[in-house]
Order: sequence, then structure tokens, then C-alpha cells
Amino acid sequence: MEILQSGEAELFQKPDVWAFRKWVHEHKDKTLREKLMTEQEAIAKFVSDGDYIGTELYGTVRAPMSLTREIIRQGKKHLRLAGQGIHEIDLLLAADLVDTIDITYIGWEVYGISNILRRAVESGRVKTADWSNGAITWRFKAAAMGVPFLPTFSMLGTDTLKYSAAKVVKCPFTGQPVVLLPALFLDVGLIHVHRADKYGNCQIEGISGFAFELARASKKLIVSAEEIIDTEEIRKYPEHTIIPYFLVDAVVHAPFGSHPGEMCYRYWRDEEHLKKFLEDSKDPEKTKAYLDKYVYGVKNHQEYLELIGEERLQKLKQMIGGR
Repeated sequence: MEILQSGEAELFQKPDVWAFRKWVHEHKDKTLREKLMTEQEAIAKFVSDGDYIGTELYGTVRAPMSLTREIIRQGKKHLRLAGQGIHEIDLLLAADLVDTIDITYIGWEVYGISNILRRAVESGRVKTADWSNGAITWRFKAAAMGVPFLPTFSMLGTDTLKYSAAKVVKCPFTGQPVVLLPALFLDVGLIHVHRADKYGNCQIEGISGFAFELARASKKLIVSAEEIIDTEEIRKYPEHTIIPYFLVDAVVHAPFGSHPGEMCYRYWRDEEHLKKFLEDSKDPEKTKAYLDKYVYGVKNHQEYLELIGEERLQKLKQMIGGR
């Protein structure tokens, strides 16, 4: 196959389908067993220094924030990241735990770009490779399908392709240019869902993002859930079970687990909290003070919620207004 163009960025994770399959065959326990544990237990057991991890979310929607804060508390180092989040990636960068990012979109939407990401990249401390939102999702899809790459037209003719690690080849059937996106296999996936049972069967309401693909592209999968429900309740609506138990390694009960982000139909995002963080993040010292107060200064997610306050959390529930 003739290669017409190669992106200039480094490929941070080799799309080795057979190595992934071998690992899953030898290490993945797919039995129907109870997987409920604390966030401390889940992160300590399944996340290691140097891991390639992915967070699944949509902006600040359904963000696995309780798990992210625990990774920081445990000081997991030299992480490699994929995703298109905002607050969780800012916190990991601010804690200086990240070496590389396959980057799609990391910004604060109408409020501007990430000050923390800018400092990390412009200083040369963190290496990045650019991808479109569609490209990163299709990279997960290739991994979920068990193929080393997917042919698409995403990024073709753009500078995003130039700064990615994709390749443009001549289609063997038509002779026309086509973009090959390498499969992206994760060491650990982190997903926050609306409800799960103790075995890891998970259901999501509202936007599902790329949860389906990321769950199947992960060697190890940690799920946090707003609500733990009985398996019989899961079975009433099996078509809503987007992640089945055999993909999941740990289930963590985390009400308000997306805070300060939002959760469709459950609670609105904490605009006041996020805007204050964004303003403070312009100053490295104020950023450190935020981590000291909201991450290192609490022992676990429950203490974090107590710091936010019950009155504030109940107000966010009222603000969601059925959305």
C-alpha cells in the first residue's frame, strides 16, 4: 500500500491488536462476580505509573471526577492520556502526572482555552499529538473491533492531520487518498455512568459519548456510578446496558461523581465552581491551592462532597430541570 503522507507527531501507543488480545486472554477475569470497591481500592489495584489511560465524557458531562481526584491523591506518575475532556485533564496536568496526550479538544468552550494545558505544552513538559474528535473516537472503535486501523476521510487536507500520527495512503481499490487511523488500546479506561449493578452492568442516560468504544478498547475498566441498583432492575431494560459486566474490573459507588461537571437528568454543572477554578488556573500558585483544598485536602470522594456542601449539591439537582 503506497503511503502518500505521514503525520509528524509521535505515535504514543502502538496499535498491537495481538498483544491486546493476548493480554485480555491471559489476564481479564470475565466471570460474573461482585466488583464493588472503594475508589482507593480501584485506583490502587488497576492504575500503575506509566499507564495509558482514557477518560470518557462529553465536555464536563458525565466526567469521572471522583476517580480522577483519587489518581492524583495516589500520585500515579508518567501517565499517557487520551480524551477530549476539560476539568479532569486540567487537574492531572496541574498535578504534574502526565507525560503525553493524544489531544482532541481541551478547552473551556465559551470561557476560553485551558491555561494549564497551555503552560504544560508551551514549556515542553508534555508532548501532544493532534486528532479530531471523530478521529479519536474511531481510533477507539478500531480497537474495539480488533483491527489495527480504520480507513476514513477525517482530517484529510487539514493541518490537524499534519500534527497527528495518522497516515494517508492510496486506496487499493480506487487509487484515491484515504486516511488510516491507528487503533488506540488503553491500559485503563475510566467511565462514569448513571447506574450499575454490583457485577458491572452499566446503563447511561442522555449522551453516551464514546463509552461503548472506550469500554471495549480498555485492558482494564474502572466504572463509577451515581447509583448501584439490583441486577433485576438492569434486566428490565437490557437494551440500555451499554457496558456489560465482563468488560468491567471495578465498580465504585460515586453519587455526584461528575461534580463539578453535570449528569444528564440528575444534576446541573457547578458553574460557580468551574468559573472560579478557570480564573484561578491562570496563576500556578492558585492552581496549587485548588489542588490542596479539593484533592489533597480530603481523604476521599465523600469528604469532597462534604466540602462542597449538601445545600449546594441539592441546588444543582434542582437546576437540572429534567434535562
